[in-house]
This record gives sequence, structure tokens and C-alpha cells, in this order.
Amino acid sequence: MQPEKIAARVWPGREVELEPLGGGITNRNFKVTVGGESFVLRIGGKDTALLGIDRGAEHAATSIAAGLEIGPEVVAFVEPEGSLVTRFVAGSPLPMEEMRRTETLQHVAEMLRRLHDGPSFPARFDSFRVVEAYLATAASRGVATPRAYERAKQTADEIERTRGPRAARPCHNDLLNANFIRQGETIRIVDWEYAGMGDRFFDLANFSVNHELSDQQNEELLTAYFGELAEEDLHALRLMRFMSDFREAMWGVVQQGLSELDFDFAGYANEHFARLERTAADPAFRELLQ
Repeated sequence: MQPEKIAARVWPGREVELEPLGGGITNRNFKVTVGGESFVLRIGGKDTALLGIDRGAEHAATSIAAGLEIGPEVVAFVEPEGSLVTRFVAGSPLPMEEMRRTETLQHVAEMLRRLHDGPSFPARFDSFRVVEAYLATAASRGVATPRAYERAKQTADEIERTRGPRAARPCHNDLLNANFIRQGETIRIVDWEYAGMGDRFFDLANFSVNHELSDQQNEELLTAYFGELAEEDLHALRLMRFMSDFREAMWGVVQQGLSELDFDFAGYANEHFARLERTAADPAFRELLQ
């Protein structure tokens, strides 16, 4: 679907300016300027349902996040295409160094706690099942199973047994650095397409590993989130950092059979497999599984 046609349906009869936005490797995003106001039009990529993305659920989650003053304001949802229009967040990306500062970790922890304690999302997200689904989808598209998968899956099964049953909380599940935008004195989180009811420690670990937090910074994050530091919470965070990388690696694998974008998805997958293997090789990590 052409962005001009979608914009004409959202703002019929209005003069619209469209500007492509870079940075995404799944969807097409455009900055839309109408009557002096700016918005973001998000057009889903090809076969993104096979990545576990439900555009209706994304719309609902983004609307809830906006109500919690965490996500951008939702302006329109164009059906049946599932294109989402949000208000443009006029701000700047946060460098990795700034994300690791104590005050920023405290801010992020407060936002995530508000999210996890907030209204339910319609979708579900279970990282242990996601990696299995990605493998099946990749195989159906002719992508070979990576050699690193079986060993990673054995570790994932051990983590799942160790963690046991987990209460489902509304989670973002894709807390990459690019999805945080500084807007004045606050921070907004964008890109809610993987949001669903899941394990809050996946969210915390996803943020931790994507921002390469040190042990001390992990402790600061958990202390700010829970109000105190418990050893069992630190253990859960360390285990789920592995699952964050496993999910990301398998996302890169399945995209090799789905995406038409010019991006090195194989290299992306290998990078995350290498990092999860380093995590699993740590004797302290192995002790947590016992």
C-alpha cells in the first residue's frame, strides 16, 4: 500500500507532506506533516504476522501505553491494512552511555513498573514458545536450522524449568536502544508491535542485555524497579538475558525467509548466538540452572 493513499484516507482533502524515516528493519515508517502538525505513519512489512505480530494488538498496546504516558499518542488505525498513525515524538535518541546512567536507569525502571502494573494487553508473548515458532516458520520458508539452535534450546528448556510458572504482565518485549526517545524531561518508548502479556523479567533482561548493562547497573535497575535488591530477582534477570538473545537470534533466522529488505539478517542472528553462547559459558550462569 502506498503511503500517499493511506495518508489521503486519514486526512482527506488535506495537503500532506511525507518524509521516509530510517532506522527500522521490519516496517516502513514515514513522518507526515499536516497543517503544521507532525505524525508518524507506520506501514507493516511483508508477512509480519509470521513474526508473531498482530497489528490490532499493536494498536491496542500503543493506545494503552499512550494512556500511561509511556508511548506516543495514537491518532489513527487504518484497517484492513493495519497501518498505525501516531503523533510524532519531537525529541532525540538516547545514547547508550546516557541509558546506563543511574538517573536514566531509575527513570526507565519507573516506566517499566508502571507498564507492568498497568492494563492488560490483548496479545501474549512467551519467549520460550516464540523461538520454537520462529524455527518452524523459518524451516517452512527453506531456511536451514542454525547449528547453534539445539544447544541454545537445551539451555532455554533448563531456564524454563528453573523459572517455573510466571505471572503474565503487560510487556513491551523489544526494548532496543532505538525505541527510546528523550522528549524534554521525560522518555517515550516507541514500537509496540511485539507487546503482549508475558514475563516482566524478559522485559527487564531485554533492556539490560540490549544496553549492555554491567552487574552494578543491573543491580541499580532492579533496585529502582522493586525498591530493594533480591538475589532471586538478580538470578531471574541473568537467566532471561540469555532468552532475550535467543529470541533475537531466531528473529534474525526467520527474517532470512521473510524479509525483502537489504539487511544482513544471517549476521545479525550469528551475533546474538555468539553472545548467548558467551553467557551460557559463564560458570556463574550454569550454577543458576542447578
